[in-house]
Amino acid sequence: MTVEIGKIVPAERLAPHSHTLQIETRSRVEFLDITARLHKLVERSGVRSGVCHVFVPHTTAALLINENDDPALQKDLDKFLEGLAPVRNDYHHNDGNCDAHLKASLIGASKSLLIEDRRLVLGRWQGVFFCEFDGPRRRELRVKIVSD
Repeated sequence: MTVEIGKIVPAERLAPHSHTLQIETRSRVEFLDITARLHKLVERSGVRSGVCHVFVPHTTAALLINENDDPALQKDLDKFLEGLAPVRNDYHHNDGNCDAHLKASLIGASKSLLIEDRRLVLGRWQGVFFCEFDGPRRRELRVKIVSD
């Protein structure tokens, strides 16, 4: 335990758990379910209550929380995003992957998930997905687990 201005604070609360996960993608567009990997990190951290921050430090990848029961949803998401930002070469940012930048911008690069009873708080059908829009690539995923 550590003393902080006259009160006792558990050491667990003072030390966030930081991790860098390596993600390998195999196709240009991919939705990888990373829920189990995040659950393991939370379990190993020993944090009973807090927040799990997840961040993708890439401009053509993103994080999504959505249904993880039916893989057909991933095909629908891909088709939907393709309708919003199709692959084409007449974008002003014309390096061949502008659509990937636009899709990643729509989905977002970070998520914060609550932790209760050493588990991520997710709905019954929810999962966390690493979204690749410019693969195949080797990517990083940053995770920081912070106790309340």
